[in-house]
Parts: sequence; C-alpha cells; structure tokens
Amino acid sequence: MAQQYDLVVVGGGMVGAAIALGLAHTGQRIALVENQIPESFDTDQPLDLRVSALSPASIDLLQSLGAWSAILSWRACPYRRMRVWELDEDAPGLRGKLAHQLATEFSADELGLEQLGYIVENRLIQRALIEQLQPTSVDLITEQVSSVDYSPGASIVELASGETLVGRLLVAADGGNSLVRTAAALGVHQWDYSQKAMVINVSTAEGQQDITWQQFTPEGPLALLPLPGNHASLVWYDSGQRINELLGLSDQALLQQLYQHFPKRLGEIRSIDARGAFPLRRLHALNYFKPGVVLAGDAAHQINPLAGQGVNLGFQDAKALVEALSEALAVGQKIDAIEPLEAYEKSCRNANLLMIQTMDAFYHGFSNTRLPIKLARNLLLGIGGTVTPLRKQIIKLASGL
Repeated sequence: MAQQYDLVVVGGGMVGAAIALGLAHTGQRIALVENQIPESFDTDQPLDLRVSALSPASIDLLQSLGAWSAILSWRACPYRRMRVWELDEDAPGLRGKLAHQLATEFSADELGLEQLGYIVENRLIQRALIEQLQPTSVDLITEQVSSVDYSPGASIVELASGETLVGRLLVAADGGNSLVRTAAALGVHQWDYSQKAMVINVSTAEGQQDITWQQFTPEGPLALLPLPGNHASLVWYDSGQRINELLGLSDQALLQQLYQHFPKRLGEIRSIDARGAFPLRRLHALNYFKPGVVLAGDAAHQINPLAGQGVNLGFQDAKALVEALSEALAVGQKIDAIEPLEAYEKSCRNANLLMIQTMDAFYHGFSNTRLPIKLARNLLLGIGGTVTPLRKQIIKLASGL
C-alpha cells in the first residue's frame, strides 16, 4: 500500500534537508527522500572537493535550524576578505603597479562583520541538517526514486524497492536534472557555458588563510578558496578540452601548471590532495510551482559559480518556502494551497534571475578580449574598489544581506 504524506521532499541534499527540517514543527506528515547520506564526521576524513562559500544569511538559516554549531565543531574555514582582479599584479614595473591599483578587495570590517562567510564542505552541511532531523517526525527514506507520477494533490513517488509514496505537495529539491520537475512539465531556460571548472584540493606551506580571491584571465578565472589548516581549494576555469588535459596530468606535472598559471600569491604547494571537474551550466525554471509541486535549489536554478552564490540562493529558497508554507498552515490553509506557493515564487524568482543575469554579465564581459571592453571592465573593477557606497552594496549582495 502507498504511504500517504502531506509533503514529500524529493532530494535530501543541503536545500531539501533544510526545507524538511524547517517544516518539521508544523504537524504535517513529511517524507524526505535521499539515497546518498554522508557518513558521520570523523577528523581523519580527507577534505571533500565539493565546498560552498556560505554567506552570513545562509549561516543565519543554519543557526535557526540548529545545524550550525555542529558544523563549526567539525570543520569550517572563515574568510574575512575577498579580492578580485584581472591584470597581472606580478608584472614588472608600471604594469604591475597599475594592475594592483585596479584590483578590488573587500573586507568584513566595512560592514562591521566578524567575517564575510565560511567555506564548508557540502557533505558536512548536509550531514548536520540530516542529524537535526533525527528527533523530529520527518520520515527519512534512503532509497532511490525510480519514477514520479505528477497529479495535483496526489502525486505518486515510486521508489526503487517498489514502495510508493503519495504526496499532497511535492518539493523538487533533486538537482538540475530534476525528475520531479520533468514529471510536472515545468519548463526551463538553459544552456551550457563553453567552459568546465576544475577543482583541486592542495596542501600549502602557508597556514590557514582568511581571504578568497579570483583572477580573471582570457581563458577563464583562477580562484582560491581557503580551507581549514594548511589547505586550499583551487578552481581553474577553462575550455572542456583544456580541463580534460589537466585532469590527465600527473601530480607533478599539474603542480608545474599551477605554478605557471596561478598568481604568485598562491605560494608554495606541498601536495595535490584531490582533483575533479564539472561542466558549467545555466538553468532557470520558467515557473517555480504548479498545483501540488514546487521547485527549490538547483531544480529551480543553476548559476555560473563565479561568485559562489549557488547554495546561498538555494538556502534563500528554503527560507522563503518554509516561511510561506508555515504562515499558510498557521491560519488553517492546506499545505498545497496556491497562495503560499505564489508568495514563494514572487519572493525568490526575480531575485534569483537578477543574480543569474549578473553572473552571465561577468562571464561574457570577462570572456571578451577586445581592448576597449578590457579597459572598461578594469576601470569598473577599480571604481568598485574606491567608491565606498558601491563597495558596501557589493558586499551586502554577496553576503545575502
């Protein structure tokens, strides 16, 4: 027999787990379906390649859900500064001085913050949220979803075991290739960028850093995210062919490529600990809901990772959806009522679109090698570094404030 639920959240990653946990107090019968649960944290576990730069707004959400203290007790790296530039600061003479002048650096002190954010492994965020579910009435179902039959108010989720779940409302938190979104025929606008991103975890001679930086190059950005201890995550954006070539190199050969292409501020690398790559994709749903189904996180939008805002937008989705549904339930509405879903879409979709378009503008603007465009964007970087009100607005945007 099918199990009946008021809410079925398909996808128990960071965003889906946050939604299920945020609604656990509402008295609804909730199922969270996720077949890949991270193992319990152990200090001997190597740093994972998949990390996120959590904004203060995302940290506030995790604190409200009771998950942040666990994450801090495990592993997290605060950063206080962000630096962005294009021209070669290592160039000799006037060229290097000009490049330094046109670079932009932001600091937490400018907004009176202790830090701009934290770099945290995705699996630790997910694990902390899942552990907070244990004392609640949410059913955590650790099976693969084999099919979804969408029907407003009574959608059927079939599991690999043959068991079926019937949900009054489905939440699609199952990623960019969302099975739920496809079943509900919610359309998307999407394309693949002509780049891949290679992520390389390294051990460094320098101790734990408090800065994340990014240099734009004609082939794509080069970035550093600080990790706990003598570790860092390097991100190399380039064509798919070039990234595939880098993936095939030995550690020693890759190390030489890092020294040749990354700025000198990277410092000495003691070892390459892990590497991986993923294609860059842009996706945005034309609508975030239909009767009986609602999209959140990567199922609703995927963004160029230039500014590390993907998971932060997902957590904003989670917060807005939980608030909209909780308020509706508090005044006696059914969980699949249309009004709270409309309020959620109105709260998030345009804001997400603005961030997606901003990242598109960065991608296309810095991919252009024409000299007038190059001069203009470097002037803009310089202006962003010197005009105080603009600086503060940029920091607030990046911080989710």
